[in-house]
Amino acid sequence: MFDILIKNGVFFDGTGAPGAPRHVGIRQGQVATISAEPLDESGCERIIDAAGCWVTPGFIDMHTHYDAELVAAPALKESVRHGVTTVMIGSCSISMVLSAPEDCSDLFTRVESVPREHVLPLLQARKHWRSADEYVAFLRQHPLGPNISSFLGHSDLRVAVLGLARSVDAGVTPSEAELQRMEQLLEEAMDAGLIGLSSMTNPWDKLDGDRQRSKSLPSVYSSWREYARLNRVLRRRGRIHQGAPNLVTKLNLFAYLWESMGLWRKPLKTTLITLMDVKTDPWLARILGPLTRFINRVTRADFRWQTLPVPFVTYADGMEFVVFEEFPAGEAALHLASQDLRSELFQDESYRRQFRQEVDKRFGPRVWHRDFNDAWIVQCPDPSLVGHSIGELASTRGMHPGDLFLDLLVEHGSRLRWRTLIANHRPEVVEKLVAEPSTLIGFADSGAHIRNMAFYNFGVRLLKLVQNSIQRGQPAMPLETAIWRLTGELGNWFNVDAGVLAVGKRADLVVIDPQQLDERLAAYHEAPMDGFGELQRMVNRGDAVRQVLINGRLAYEHGEFAADLGEQRGYGQFLPALNA
Repeated sequence: MFDILIKNGVFFDGTGAPGAPRHVGIRQGQVATISAEPLDESGCERIIDAAGCWVTPGFIDMHTHYDAELVAAPALKESVRHGVTTVMIGSCSISMVLSAPEDCSDLFTRVESVPREHVLPLLQARKHWRSADEYVAFLRQHPLGPNISSFLGHSDLRVAVLGLARSVDAGVTPSEAELQRMEQLLEEAMDAGLIGLSSMTNPWDKLDGDRQRSKSLPSVYSSWREYARLNRVLRRRGRIHQGAPNLVTKLNLFAYLWESMGLWRKPLKTTLITLMDVKTDPWLARILGPLTRFINRVTRADFRWQTLPVPFVTYADGMEFVVFEEFPAGEAALHLASQDLRSELFQDESYRRQFRQEVDKRFGPRVWHRDFNDAWIVQCPDPSLVGHSIGELASTRGMHPGDLFLDLLVEHGSRLRWRTLIANHRPEVVEKLVAEPSTLIGFADSGAHIRNMAFYNFGVRLLKLVQNSIQRGQPAMPLETAIWRLTGELGNWFNVDAGVLAVGKRADLVVIDPQQLDERLAAYHEAPMDGFGELQRMVNRGDAVRQVLINGRLAYEHGEFAADLGEQRGYGQFLPALNA
């Protein structure tokens, strides 16, 4: 007798093996049987006919910022509805493990574009843990939707040891005792099952709040000596360093590579954000993957880039977007929390001159192309502007686009909503990136930048990309490889028990209708953010995912969630590193 039986589907186990017609029996949360022959249905509580569908392991989202949301709304429905059954939190040096609530809020909210007025009260009311053991205990008793694995954030670690002010003071060098305390806390986090350390060396990511507002994240102020000491702990424990290079100089990329190398020592698993086909550096995507693959092979490094299988389309409400941290004029505006103060600044002629100059600058480090011809107005109190680019409107008015943009911000503020395409604009390059062995499929930033972008369904969009390439006779990769890249490859590389379906394994699986892998997956939608009042965020929709099972329980089916998802324990679990 089975609790759930899934019959007639094309089954993929997540190892990269080709799919085959199979029937799957699930009992007590585990895969009990995988059979080529029909199974006995008598006494089965639920039978799912998956004819014409794919049955795959649940997807793994390796780069999220759900740290605050899972406290308030642990179902994490926007990921579950798209087949994600395991998420990894604590990315980009920002975890909520060790530091006090206000410190965690200041680290998180401006960088990840989640309003402080929602996050700070939530943490003040609910965050009672101050150690890795206590955090894991909280996760184990919390009614999780998907499974959770976590990094320890280096900024969180620095604040816990140095205090917020000293952690962002460039003149402060941690003492030997403080470095030892960081190592001790990292060891304790590894003992508790955290999968590694996340860092941030890009100075554009800034603190929120009033105490140290607009300082870079604490991890940015670390010396490489400090990183190297912490990396020794990770290397010895077989854990992972997740990070971001300095996008101003890009030179410390070589330090990350050096630390990953396995010459005369054990390699250090290292993954950085991000390898995409960025408009500002169109040559980079074609060479960086093969170069990284070569370095991995020659030096025994274990270095992976994170990549996305979709066009990197982003939206902004006025100037509320992290890309404006790239240049001083944008930083000056985002430093001001008040719209009135920003409007006053935008009307200052010296500021406008600086803004124009920095927009026109064509050389130097950047992610955003700053081309207002690719800045399309999608919402505005003046409906005559909707559907036009700011560059187009500026041309018709004989204005510099930077001046028109600032004028529109003065008039409409954050009610001016616009979009742009920053990266992954050439489909043929994206197909090469997702098939590149030196990449990992991820960087969805799920739970962050809630008004800027939505890639919660990156998994089914990869499957759509691959299915389309197969149909036109130029396969980017075999379908089973694409499924492995979303499941078994990630579970194996991050060393967590997820991503593979086999008898005796936890039954985290997805039923996908390939006929529904269509253009709706890229459509724009908004929906309320559970646990955050009236806050609206960008989301994905589509009908490709029919059913999602987590721990053998039906969490989602045909657009509806289980009533107790996020309310009762029994779905997701805390997944420790397997070598904990």
